[in-house]
Amino acid sequence: MANDEQAPLLQTVRIAPPRQRYPHTTLRRFCTIALSTCLIIAVVLFLLLPFGIDPSVLLSYEHSYLPWSNPYPHKTWPQSEGLPYHELQQVLSSTPDEAKVREWSQYYTSGPHLAGANLSQAVWTRERWQEFGIADTNIVTYDVFVNYPLGHRLALLEKTNKSHSDDSVPSLDEGRVIPGKESWDVKFEASLEEDVLEEDKTSGLKDRIPTFHGYSANGNVTAPYVYVNYGTYWDFEDLRERNVSLGGKIALAKYGRIFRGLKVKRAQELGMVGVVMYSDPGDDGDVTDENGFEPYPKGPAREPSSVQRGSVQFLSIAPGDPTTIGYPSKPGVPRQNPNGSIPLIPSLPISYTDAIPLLKALNGHGVPASSLNGWWQGGGLGYKGVEYNIGPSPDNLLLNLANQQEYVTTPMWNVVGIINGTLADEVVVLGNHRDAWIAGGAGDPNSGSAALNEVTRSFGAALKEGWKPLRTIVFCSWDGEEYGLIGSTEWVEEYLPWLANSAVAYLNVDVGTRGPNLRAAASPLLNKALSEATSLVQSPNQTIKGQTIRDLWDGHIRPMGSGSDFTAFQDFAGVPSLDMGFDGDKGSPIYHYHSNYDSFNWMNKFGDPNFHYHIAMAKMWALLAANLAETPVVNFALSSYAQALGSYLKSAKRKANDTVSGEAGAQDVNAGYPISFQNLDDAIQRLHNATTEFDLYASSLVARLQEDVPWWQWWKKVQLFFEVRSVNGKFKYFERQFLYQPGLDGRSFYKHVIFAPGLWTGYAGATMPGLVEAIDARNWTNAERWAGIIERQVDQATQSLA
Repeated sequence: MANDEQAPLLQTVRIAPPRQRYPHTTLRRFCTIALSTCLIIAVVLFLLLPFGIDPSVLLSYEHSYLPWSNPYPHKTWPQSEGLPYHELQQVLSSTPDEAKVREWSQYYTSGPHLAGANLSQAVWTRERWQEFGIADTNIVTYDVFVNYPLGHRLALLEKTNKSHSDDSVPSLDEGRVIPGKESWDVKFEASLEEDVLEEDKTSGLKDRIPTFHGYSANGNVTAPYVYVNYGTYWDFEDLRERNVSLGGKIALAKYGRIFRGLKVKRAQELGMVGVVMYSDPGDDGDVTDENGFEPYPKGPAREPSSVQRGSVQFLSIAPGDPTTIGYPSKPGVPRQNPNGSIPLIPSLPISYTDAIPLLKALNGHGVPASSLNGWWQGGGLGYKGVEYNIGPSPDNLLLNLANQQEYVTTPMWNVVGIINGTLADEVVVLGNHRDAWIAGGAGDPNSGSAALNEVTRSFGAALKEGWKPLRTIVFCSWDGEEYGLIGSTEWVEEYLPWLANSAVAYLNVDVGTRGPNLRAAASPLLNKALSEATSLVQSPNQTIKGQTIRDLWDGHIRPMGSGSDFTAFQDFAGVPSLDMGFDGDKGSPIYHYHSNYDSFNWMNKFGDPNFHYHIAMAKMWALLAANLAETPVVNFALSSYAQALGSYLKSAKRKANDTVSGEAGAQDVNAGYPISFQNLDDAIQRLHNATTEFDLYASSLVARLQEDVPWWQWWKKVQLFFEVRSVNGKFKYFERQFLYQPGLDGRSFYKHVIFAPGLWTGYAGATMPGLVEAIDARNWTNAERWAGIIERQVDQATQSLA
């Protein structure tokens, strides 16, 4: 029988309802992918990024590394915003115009604009800047203690043989001699006036400013007088060594070599009762009447009646309002006694025409100046019969000096215009003062004022093209500079916290043009940027076609001293500063400094007839400002600073060696010191190493900024941005590392241990001033102290770059 059985089929027996499919599968997959991506990004950010950036910076800005973040100051960074940098340079180079700058010069020099008496010019300047496009322009006011002239007199009295019963001392009363035992007649009466010239209209204005000294003391003194050469500290020391009697006498001094206020200061300290100053044509080089050059206005020689006005504040002690040293002179602030920083004895400026009778009256009395050392040689009035004897004046001659001033507290007005940048904490400041001692001021200061107007007009033109600066730019027209750098000093004192946090540099132009030769003083940080700016502007005096200002400039940059508005920025606030202008030489027409003849007529005829140098200055100033305000990495060179410190220390060593040996110019500059300079030497070497490395790093950032970073490596650009910000911060604060808050000995306003005005020069800069002054005083304990102070500040600067 056949086998026909089959196995039964296996079947699934369902014992529960079927499971429903998950309805959000797509969403779940998206979330999984998104979370995985975030994890990958986190790994890249925190594990795979290069470790060259400061972890603290990374942690502070980790959100900035997200692809959609925008940490940059503007969308086109590191390129300029709204206008490519090379096009910005073209605008700044093509906008300045000779006709415009001539117009500005003519306006500023058309009438008196003494400090505290030029509100109309302040308003006019504000209105022009606003028209140019600097909308945020305002007037900032300070209440300042100053003097204005009421009257003066200088008379040479001669004793006659007449006798009187009155025993009174010879004196003057309303121009008449009151007799004593003998009668005193007026032998010579100084005019104390500058001649009115038909060719120079502003020399004859009815409201022209009298000849006087700012901050001069009231007084009426009658005394013998002594010729004191330039009235420097060392000139007075030469006289003391010769046992020349100085106490109770009036000093007759030539202008020059040092700030005029320090002539009065030293005379006062030695018991003298007054000072008279004149400009000697012997300091005019070859362009003199004696050499056959006609005087102004017909020729380039000095006008014989010209008088140099000016301040006699003790500038090396402190600038600014002498009643508010260290804080702004706002209404209601406490006022200090000013006597420590302004004179207690009267002084007058006179022309060399008025000086000749006084000098000739000394002929044959006292030793001739030529018998002293080389600093006393020369004098340009020998052809007028002057023998340059020292005196004192003979017993039958006395000099009466009367000076009447009104001291008041009065408003002064700064004009401040601002172009806000995208980086609020990086600021470049430009400044020029507007006030002058006279109606003119075509050179000092209004050649700079006219140039500044063209600078602001040029930046305004760039704004109209759509440009916006990376860093904030501030334009300042200062008041009160002539009395003692007042407007700028008070402004720095008021805004010190902001400047300390934000200021990158201050660029000053005082006398923008009075000749063909560029001269400059600067913090070493700015040397590189200045040199580059000079190479961008064509020279107005080309001997070969295409020559730039750099081609014809000797390249010398002086250390910062004082005498203009950079002082408070550099020496008080630690802001790297620069001062520049075109100057004359020994063959140039004579510049009538602080005289009525520093006029538009002189400038138009002799100083800069076509106003080409005004334009060159405007272009160079604007291009330098643009460089510092716009380049992503601030254009500083720290190694230049370290090299300069080495040079300054070498000079201090030489002075120490000369002081010990008593032999100027000693050859061995490494031996014989009563103190050790080794630690300071080592500190400067450490700084040199650190700055060299830092400059190389900054240069590498500049190179990396030129690279094209792929979009998918966005984090490299973010990292580069924060590296640039870090480097710029260290650049910005570097100069501040040399501030020593107690200040220099006896002049605490000056806080910079590397730069200050010379204690007995004022204008000229002193390097390592605390150390050098201690060496001059042969105070070796204090010199050791200052070497240690400078060493600590240098090390602080080194550490700031870590």
